[in-house]
Amino acid sequence: MNNHFFDIIEHTNRSVFLTGKAGTGKTTFLNEFVKKTRKKHIVVAPTGIAAINAGGVTIHSMFGLPLRTFLPTTDRIDGSLANNIADLMPHFKYRKDKLKLLREVEVIIIDEVSMLRADVLDMMDFSLRFIRRNNQRFGGVQMLLIGDLYQLPPVVRDEHVLKMFYQSPFFFDSHAIKEIPLITIELTKVYRQSDQDFLEILNAIRDGDVANIDFEHLNERYDPDFETGHDSYVYLCSHNKMADEINQEKLAKIKVTPNTYEAKLFGEFKENQFPNEQFLELKIGAQVMFIRNDISPEKKYFNGKLGEISALDENEIRVVLEGSEREIVVKREVWEQKKYFLDTDKNIKEEVLGSFEQFPIKLAWAVTIHKSQGLTFDKVIIDAGKSFTAGQVYVALSRCRTLEGIVLKSKITPEVIFKDNRILQFQGDTFANDRVENILNKEKYDYSIRKVLRTLDSLWLLHEVEEWNKLSIATKSIDHVKANQLYLQLKHEIVQLGKVFTKLERILFQKINLFIDKEEEWSEIESKTKGAVNFFFVAIRDKVFNPLKDFYAEIKGAKGLKQYNEELKNWLEDVEEYLNNLKEAHLLETKLLDEANNKEINLKIAKVPSQVLTFQLFEQGKTIGEISLERGLVKETVIGHLAKFAEQGLLDISRVITSDKIKAFETEFYNNSHETLTEWKSALPNDFEFNEIRILLNHYNYKKGKNS
Repeated sequence: MNNHFFDIIEHTNRSVFLTGKAGTGKTTFLNEFVKKTRKKHIVVAPTGIAAINAGGVTIHSMFGLPLRTFLPTTDRIDGSLANNIADLMPHFKYRKDKLKLLREVEVIIIDEVSMLRADVLDMMDFSLRFIRRNNQRFGGVQMLLIGDLYQLPPVVRDEHVLKMFYQSPFFFDSHAIKEIPLITIELTKVYRQSDQDFLEILNAIRDGDVANIDFEHLNERYDPDFETGHDSYVYLCSHNKMADEINQEKLAKIKVTPNTYEAKLFGEFKENQFPNEQFLELKIGAQVMFIRNDISPEKKYFNGKLGEISALDENEIRVVLEGSEREIVVKREVWEQKKYFLDTDKNIKEEVLGSFEQFPIKLAWAVTIHKSQGLTFDKVIIDAGKSFTAGQVYVALSRCRTLEGIVLKSKITPEVIFKDNRILQFQGDTFANDRVENILNKEKYDYSIRKVLRTLDSLWLLHEVEEWNKLSIATKSIDHVKANQLYLQLKHEIVQLGKVFTKLERILFQKINLFIDKEEEWSEIESKTKGAVNFFFVAIRDKVFNPLKDFYAEIKGAKGLKQYNEELKNWLEDVEEYLNNLKEAHLLETKLLDEANNKEINLKIAKVPSQVLTFQLFEQGKTIGEISLERGLVKETVIGHLAKFAEQGLLDISRVITSDKIKAFETEFYNNSHETLTEWKSALPNDFEFNEIRILLNHYNYKKGKNS
């Protein structure tokens, strides 16, 4: 992975279109970025298959978008043709967990973006601005768009409708994209082909540069009567129907009994997103292609590798790999349908909704160009007739490692080569390979400081403490004196911290400017930022979070305070999240919170035992009847709770039991010994209750043990 390319996404907020010719490693970059990044991210794609292959979800399912064309206008639109802005808004009814997820995300990765229509990207923009309550484009989220505009274009059914508001259906003509400083980064090293002559032909076809295509050399591969014999050729077709017919015809010629393997489906998995046949019919001798990489350490096969079936069993298939005598055992593999969710620490995680289990192979005498995207073959047969659309000639030819491996069933003529000046113009205007280092050095320091300052910002606490105070005043069943004292104490601390933050913000931006002008060392900024993170962490933990948590612990189970406690708990959780974010704060690669602070903190709100809450109310002077009413407990339960504190000698028994009963029990306790509560009840006057006996017994056993 090019480190500068990774760093500009990781250490700035620049939105990036990452592109590259066929075989330059775009998918590899995506996989490595996802593993390495510390940013909260999701992966989406325009189609179901692309989403499954990229390990993400579809754009439409993530954002709940309508399938109809969208026109970014408030003018009335014929509803049978398209949606306008007003029609779009009712679709933004998201569940709370999705709102939280999309408010936390820092970078959205869109794979196979060449197939993404401009209007769908604009719908995403409206959705994100709505969800994040942020009117910046995409709600301020950084976008990483991956794909090759010279390969498969967006599918547009009503181009005349789209043309009313869009210059082209390509993503770069979305209104949102035009308003952000997007840069194009191109991966240039081709890993698939090494023959320079073939690469020059491919590049000229890709650019629609008819004058520089060596048609004569290319059409030396023309052989309309070619028969494959036993060689492992793949026929690349423009349509599914053609590929299916060739595969079935070839399979029928093998005169052995077929085996059918049914896919195992679990949970939710949409049929239009099945990555392979639900019923896979195979025969010994069939030519097959692997449709995913082997994830085992042996790496026996890869996506697009050809082979021939040598044996079929119920649970395994044996395949001899093309170009070798090696026979390998193939087992079923699992594809997953996922959704993203936030865990308790606000990290974005994946949840598996459903799975599709099937052998990772399919018949491969023929495959569509659409399905061949991203694959590599050694031998292909191509019929580049008039049915080919823009980009398909390039995709088809670039699947093959060498020109010698290609057989053309029809000649390639200038008529099937397309030049799209819109793509050339966009990529030329935004191309930034030669500027990446410069942009990175200009923006990464400022971005890193801004990210830390966003994490440190404590100004929001003032609004929260005021709202909590209003709620306290309006709530009847709390100790108003205690709540007001805490409010005044918290407000004082929060106002002081706000002043410190405002001053710190000013100082750090001054220091960044001095650093850019080479008048300040980066170590000075790092030291100042480290000090600030540790100061705010300790101050907010000790002066805001802990006092608030203690207050909450006292009233947590109290009757009549459910709504009040819910609001207080939400605020505490927000402060807890703030502190957890400080624990994870980095300035570039440097972690900022000291290890000592990191270890000693325990932010989880301890569940206060029910008997402790009862005893706290008792200590405040409340009677058993009042406690029973406030906590919604029966009188016997309250007395049972108090008995536990009598065991430790902590209970003032004279507040619970009359003096004559205490005297009668004390006389019996020191003169006689009884085994059970029933025996004690028989020995004492009739008006003693079991709970009273339990309290007295616990109290005097504690005293006796202490004195012995």
